[in-house]
Amino acid sequence: MSVKIRLARHGAKKRPFYRIVIADSESPRDGKFLENVGTYDPVTDPAKVSLKQERIKHWIGQGAIPTHTVKNLLKKQGFFAATT
Repeated sequence: MSVKIRLARHGAKKRPFYRIVIADSESPRDGKFLENVGTYDPVTDPAKVSLKQERIKHWIGQGAIPTHTVKNLLKKQGFFAATT
């Protein structure tokens, strides 16, 4: 089982809202996930991101791989600078 940290889309049409979730790589985008570790709201100015950093560290330690978009969000939030 390969585990990914990725975005799950919610919200209305033309008003996206994303949950940052831990999910099996074979699960559908908005399907079953293991844990919700944050949110991302791109509609607000500036975009609003909230993270459960301890849980993300835990899952990365367990081998979870963030998608390209999630990795960029984590970098902008200073996540990787805080972990080293």
